[in-house]
Amino acid sequence: MTLSWKARRRWALFALVVALPLYIVVAVTVVSTIERPHFLIELLIYVALGILWAFPLKSIFKGISKPDPDAPHKD
Repeated sequence: MTLSWKARRRWALFALVVALPLYIVVAVTVVSTIERPHFLIELLIYVALGILWAFPLKSIFKGISKPDPDAPHKD
C-alpha cells in the first residue's frame, strides 16, 4: 500500500518534529550507558546513528518537496 502525497508530508513532519528528537535522546542515552570509548570510536558511533535513522524513512521523504501530483492542474 502506497501512501498519498499528503500522508507522506504529514508522516515526514511527524518524523522530523517528534520521532527524530526522541531517537536522538535514545541514541545519546544508549551511548552514555556504555563505558566511555575512545573519542574516534564514539564519533563513529554517533555518525553511524546519525545516518541510520534516514534509511527506513527514505520512502516517506521522497518527493514531498514537489507540488502535489494529485492536485488538479491549473490551465
